Amino acid sequence: MDDDLVSRSVELPSGPLVIWQPREAAELPDDGPVEWAPVAPYWAVLWRSSVTLASELDRAELSGRRVIELGCGLGLPSIAAAKGGAEVLATDAAADALPIVQRNAEANDVSLQTVVADWSAPEQLVDHGPFDYVVASDVLYERQGVAALLSLLPQLASTALIADPGRPASHAFLEEAEKRWQLKASRSGVVSLYRLELADAAA
Repeated sequence: MDDDLVSRSVELPSGPLVIWQPREAAELPDDGPVEWAPVAPYWAVLWRSSVTLASELDRAELSGRRVIELGCGLGLPSIAAAKGGAEVLATDAAADALPIVQRNAEANDVSLQTVVADWSAPEQLVDHGPFDYVVASDVLYERQGVAALLSLLPQLASTALIADPGRPASHAFLEEAEKRWQLKASRSGVVSLYRLELADAAA
């Protein structure tokens, strides 16, 4: 397995993290137009959105908090949250991602849990809750996934952090999210970071 992986250093506000990823994906950095999509599996790419989300979590006060990441891929945001003292559950639909997430956690001296998860069958995730934060980066590829995501988020936490570079389903997601959530947005390069608070929880 080691011959198939390469490591990268990702600079966050508090210092660097080491991230291992499949060699073929490391040769396809996420530095082109937003419309770009890799030949390698999506989970294997180190997305700009994941770096933006990880940087936000790195600056947050997370000690003693519970965080769940949806579509964790290589696990960078999850590891940043765990570094900050959070109890973290990293989830992805791709089972192949999770051994690398665990390797990345070990490389950065943190522990976290991993679960293979399908948004359309959320019971397994809900059973692990409740959480203080649900986080995700670069998950708004397909419009048909928007409804499942919007249904799942409030079952997990009253605060969500979503990083997105303007994927095709982002407009549909935001339009529906604003009906139930209070939304604040910030931007870093091509990536927007959305903080969602359940309106009834924020009242």
